[in-house]
Amino acid sequence: MEVPKKLLNSVERCVDEALEGIVSSNGGLVLLKGHRVVLRSDLQHLKGKVALLSGGGSGHEPAHAGYVGRGMLSGAVAGAVFASPPPGSILAAIMTLWQSGSSGVLLLVKNYTGDRLNFGLAAEQARTQGVSVDMVIVADDCAFTQPSKAGRRGLCGTVFIHKLAGALAEEGCPLDGIVAQLTKATKSIGTLGVSLSPCSVPGCQPSFQLPPGDMELGLGIHGEPGIKRSKMAPADEVVKTMIDHITDPSSQSHLSLKSGDRVVLCVNNLGALSCLEMAIVTRAAINYLASRGVQVSRVMSGSFMTSLEMAGVSLTLMRVDEEILRLFDAKTTAPAWPNLCSESVSGRKLYVEPAERPAASEIKPDQGPFTLAMRAVLESVCKTLLQRQEELNALDRAAGDGDCGSTHVLAANAIQKWMQTSTIPGNPCLLLTALARLVEEKMGGSSGALYSLFLTAAGPKLREGCDGADWAKAMHAGTEAMKRYGGAAPGDRTMLDALCPAVEELMKLSTAPPGGHMAVLQAAVEKAEVGAESTRDLAAKAGRASYVASEHLTQPDPGAVAVAAIFRAVFEALGGK
Repeated sequence: MEVPKKLLNSVERCVDEALEGIVSSNGGLVLLKGHRVVLRSDLQHLKGKVALLSGGGSGHEPAHAGYVGRGMLSGAVAGAVFASPPPGSILAAIMTLWQSGSSGVLLLVKNYTGDRLNFGLAAEQARTQGVSVDMVIVADDCAFTQPSKAGRRGLCGTVFIHKLAGALAEEGCPLDGIVAQLTKATKSIGTLGVSLSPCSVPGCQPSFQLPPGDMELGLGIHGEPGIKRSKMAPADEVVKTMIDHITDPSSQSHLSLKSGDRVVLCVNNLGALSCLEMAIVTRAAINYLASRGVQVSRVMSGSFMTSLEMAGVSLTLMRVDEEILRLFDAKTTAPAWPNLCSESVSGRKLYVEPAERPAASEIKPDQGPFTLAMRAVLESVCKTLLQRQEELNALDRAAGDGDCGSTHVLAANAIQKWMQTSTIPGNPCLLLTALARLVEEKMGGSSGALYSLFLTAAGPKLREGCDGADWAKAMHAGTEAMKRYGGAAPGDRTMLDALCPAVEELMKLSTAPPGGHMAVLQAAVEKAEVGAESTRDLAAKAGRASYVASEHLTQPDPGAVAVAAIFRAVFEALGGK
């Protein structure tokens, strides 16, 4: 089996370089020379206060160095990847914190044998040197219904303890007072993880194997086996299973939780879940807790205590009261602590109603000359687009996904259905606005957006009148909107190569005599057709075709051909030959 790829310089130096990366990017942190210890850069602020030290194996980033800062840890000691830090470095950190003038040093330790031993040894050595030191062990794992003598493992709930301890220390609470409050708080925390993949220590093969389609429930943060392997299930089902297990009264390691309780929820990415999946799991957890009558007071969702690149998630629940929430909400400069909303998420209204689109003015049945002419024009355009569907699709296959004709037919069908059920407005501005909405909703794709832009921008120019000059302004405004938002210009092998020359010709409507409008329109049609044909020899510079090699583009652009066909259909419907 291959060793998984990792973006490192060397296996031997990866922890040291990672710590340097964390510290060099955070002005509030410094490294203790000769040790893998991250400290606050403002140790002078610890004078007279309890200093807090945690740590453990590396590979759980941002834990623990990311939680060093005012209002959280004073320091963090890092071991090798997934290995407990050596007592010598822990002692060096304790002594540095003590000599900064702190009133005592509290060690916050996850319940793993190596961590307990090494932090315990360092604590005993520090006591012999007169240091006031104590230790709180966090054991929040709810996986095993009958834990072994080693007890429950320390998992992501440790981060909650960092936060509560940091707030208490910042307020000047004495060492024994912090220990008492944390000891009580640890009993109100429960965590359970689920993994969809193993992880691998740098330079090593994966820590365990998971067959495709399987997931493992209740594993530790170092890839230690869980309690149950099962087939993948939907996120809602997995989350329900996890929370039910965490709160199962028949388990010796359960977290007691009843309707009416308030909790802080942490949805912790074990390393490789996408943000999309994390948001879905977060939603599922909030909804399921709500269904059980539990009030979710705060939510943390993100990467807080990872297992390298393990694809998985852990859920941590902490029962809270007003005092715990106050400590939880206290400010901290620790770089990995999230900027949380300090309001309960339960009972919040998730949606607001969208603003209503302004309703079109009351349209009264109007069978005047304009309405009759527009009905004929629209019927002609729809008929043309339906007839030319396959031709446009064939042209599109060379440069796109072959659906140009089908997309235009969607618009044609929508317009035909609309004419059967609605009265065509007698006002051209209202007509173009109605058509803009139709193509936006029914046509879809970039074509639908472009046509809708054209019609939306053109409509207001016809609000006051609809003589030749008004139509000229409307066509010009529509084209300019397409160019502005679409980013294309004539010569880029797009529909604009047919539309722009035609609209340029239509500008002559402003000065044409009353009987000369059809001649201008005819010239515009011819310009559109010539423009569409010219795209055969153009290199595509915009749209999907711009990604296709020029030698493959030997046919005219389908969008330009469609525009020319629409102009011809309008002209013929108005009596042109």
